[in-house]
Amino acid sequence: MIQFWKEFREIESLLEQVQSEMKSRLYINNNEISAALQDFSTRGGKMVRPALFFLFAGMGETVTLQDKVKIASSIELLHLATLIHDDIIDDSPTRRNLPTLQKQLGKDTAVYAGDFVYTVYFELLTETMNGTALLSQNAKSMKKVLMGELIQKDLAYNTDVKIYDYLRAISGKTAELLCMSCYQGAYFGGLNRSSQKLARRIGRNVGLAFQIYDDILNFSVDLKNEKPILSDVQQGIFTLPLILARDHSPEKIIPYLQRASFLKLTDLYHLAELVKKTGALENALKLAERLTSKALEDISHLPNGTNKNILIEATQKLLKRDY
Repeated sequence: MIQFWKEFREIESLLEQVQSEMKSRLYINNNEISAALQDFSTRGGKMVRPALFFLFAGMGETVTLQDKVKIASSIELLHLATLIHDDIIDDSPTRRNLPTLQKQLGKDTAVYAGDFVYTVYFELLTETMNGTALLSQNAKSMKKVLMGELIQKDLAYNTDVKIYDYLRAISGKTAELLCMSCYQGAYFGGLNRSSQKLARRIGRNVGLAFQIYDDILNFSVDLKNEKPILSDVQQGIFTLPLILARDHSPEKIIPYLQRASFLKLTDLYHLAELVKKTGALENALKLAERLTSKALEDISHLPNGTNKNILIEATQKLLKRDY
């Protein structure tokens, strides 16, 4: 859904260059695997991470356009690699309404394909970041992403999971890459240290809010149009709305959590309705709105210019959902 950026033609054009760069890098001497990887790299998603990088990097000029495209591509490739492995772990047949790599190629090949994407990510880092502090920063960010995934796995089916645990998990698995995107953009855009610090915080708050909004949508949209329906619950992943609902009405919610992996479609419908009735969606929404407000407040302190204005508009657009 690169069309998300169609109102911002310069960003859209840069993202098209990122797609071309990724396709050229994801070539392997196997037509089936190459085609699957190249298709996966350009399907669906809003490409929020590289877009955020470009918006911050465009606030100054310290690296070439070619290097900016490579850096933005590396960020998106790291994201894609995590998606490929997530789909394997979750045994997901589809992503964005299209077959996953593991569905197309089989699990074994998909694992190696995901690993291959990681190597391309590292390749781009060595071409653009040798001699900079960003090499170690990338390693730390990748570690945080994986730690977030491990935390989520460790908490699976834990009926006593706390809000703090949930936020710790999504801070790594979702927010860290957005944090990295904003920070690297500010760094390579030559912004001062104060603005780089703001960039980190903006990315983290946008990332946290983005994930919370997604988790709210999982309970609030017309479930009949969702495939798979609340599959995260069946996998033992208890998100913020569910945690808040459990704290409000433990006697009603906990029995569902205790047999999460055995829940049927009708059970999931009933659970979603119970969550709505507790007011958990509204309370989760309040937290997401506070995080969004914090991000917008920090953005207001960035250097004035076109990219700052686009960043404000894009953040509001990205974090505005229908419930």
